[in-house]
Parts: sequence; C-alpha cells; structure tokens
Amino acid sequence: MSSNLPYRRLIWSANGLKLFTNPSPLALTLIPSYTQTRQPRRTFLNIFRTKNKPHIANEPLTADYLKGKPSAETSLVRGDLAPSSIFDSEDPGKKTPSATPTDPNAPLVRDPATMAAALDLDPDARRRWQRKMVIRDIQGRHRLSKTEKIARTERQSLSKSHMLKTSVKKLGPLARQIAGKPIESAIVQMRFSKKAAAREVKLHLEHARNEAIVRRGMGLGEVDGTKGEGPVEIELKNGKRRIVKDRTGIYVDQAWVGRGAYGRESDHRARGQINIMRPPHTSITVLLKEEATRVRQTVERERKRQRKPVWVPLPNRPITAQRQYFSW
Repeated sequence: MSSNLPYRRLIWSANGLKLFTNPSPLALTLIPSYTQTRQPRRTFLNIFRTKNKPHIANEPLTADYLKGKPSAETSLVRGDLAPSSIFDSEDPGKKTPSATPTDPNAPLVRDPATMAAALDLDPDARRRWQRKMVIRDIQGRHRLSKTEKIARTERQSLSKSHMLKTSVKKLGPLARQIAGKPIESAIVQMRFSKKAAAREVKLHLEHARNEAIVRRGMGLGEVDGTKGEGPVEIELKNGKRRIVKDRTGIYVDQAWVGRGAYGRESDHRARGQINIMRPPHTSITVLLKEEATRVRQTVERERKRQRKPVWVPLPNRPITAQRQYFSW
C-alpha cells in the first residue's frame, strides 16, 4: 500500500522510519498530513506574469469562503454594454431624442468629440499647420497663386492600377500610346491592341473613368449644361490641332508606369531539375483631366507668342560714341 506523501518529502531519520513499521496512535497524531497539488511550471517569464495572481491552495475553508462571497461580475444585458466598458459614456437606459431605428428619415447625430479620436490624431500638429497657413495667407495679402486658382477652377483625377504581371518594357509603350488621347479613344485603342497587357490597361481605364465621374464630377457637361460656348480649336503638345465641342470631356493628360516587386515561380525541367523564375510586376498610373485645361493652355500659349517681340537682324537703337570726321 503506497503512501500519499510526496517522495521528495520522505526524508526521514531512522527514528521516523520506525513509526511506519510499527505505527501507534500517538505517532499517527504527530505525523502532519500533506496534500500534493500540481503547481504551474515557473520560468523566468512566468515569475512576472503570475506576480499579481497568487496561487490559492485547495483548502476547505478557502472554498467555503469563495462560495459565500458575492461575485463582482454582473450579468450582461443583451444589446447593452458592461459597466466597465470604455464606450459606456452615457446611460444605457436613457434614450436619446435623435433618430430611432424605425424612422429612416431622421437626421444622423454625431458626436464631434468621439469622431476627433479618429479624425484628429495629433491636435498640436494640426494647430501648428493652421497657424502656418494663416501666416502665409496674411503675408500673401490674401491673393491666390496660379496653382491654387487652377486647382479651384479645374478638375483632375489620379488613378493607379494594381500590380500587373508584366514588365516595364512591355507596359511603357502602351502608356505612351494612350497619353494625350480622350478617354474613350484610349479605351478603343486598348480594345483592338494585340498586346497581352492591353486588356488589363483597358479595364483600368474604364475604372479610372468611372471613378472620375463619380468622385470628381468630371464629364457631366451634357447633363449639367456646362459644355461651354460652341466648339473651340485647341493646340496639343505635339503641335497638332483638334476641335473640342465639350469642355468637360475627359482625356488622359499623363500616363506612366511603376516597377513593382518580383515574384517567385518554379520551372520544372527534365531529370528533376527546377529553375526559379522571377516574373516582374508593374503598375500603370493615369492622370485624367477635362478639356477645359487644354483650352486654357492653348490660350496661354497664344498670348505668350503675342507678347514675344519681333526679331530683327539689326536692332533700331541710337548710334553713340561716333565722330563726324575721319580719325586719320
């Protein structure tokens, strides 16, 4: 019959061993009773983790005390927050006089203090930037620069595609092909192109066109009645001329490509050999603008030509430091 004592604690003297061979009632009362419990393995990290969590021995008195002690946790109500929640800023039972779920037409009430946690991450930096902008505005006498005037009167949309599985050498000619063309003409060019990457470029052009219409309000002159006063002849960057009937028409002002990360693929060859291939990935970015921008550029280019003085081989200026007689 085995004893319930731990083996590491059975270090007794010879006199103690005699108590087990011939136990007596007095000896049994002198031997203390122990209960072996499994302790968690203590490591260097667990010393700090269990510092504030002392181990509670499995004692009857402690168990009875914990049973009679009221629990600090309260039952959660379905659809409510716990009292210790950081989002419990208002009374859960108090109903706000704002919109109810049954009233879809009621206005949405938002708390600016709550929204500032996500919209105003660094208030000090925002104040410094606002102070800098006010000082710049005062020093400039409240005058707008040419760039600011263009940004307020003309629209543009920048759209970058995802990484296409092609190289810069193959995608570059397609970007140069669509640059300067109206968006519809560029889509037609990519539709009938024999290049494999033209299909992805066509899908991106369609996405960029829809994004410009929805987000920037571009290309809506037919609907809003802002097409402009009749057709206008404009001059392109390459010197060619074309007639513009709708000044809100969308065209591709710039198109460029960007190199991405190289992939990793395996090429299985004969005799169990495997070659590692690194296919390139490239993205294409297009900048869309309205025809009103090219109309303005044509007018500025013409005014610059008119301001340029006429070149003459001998300028008409007075002759000075001359004598009326010969020097010899």
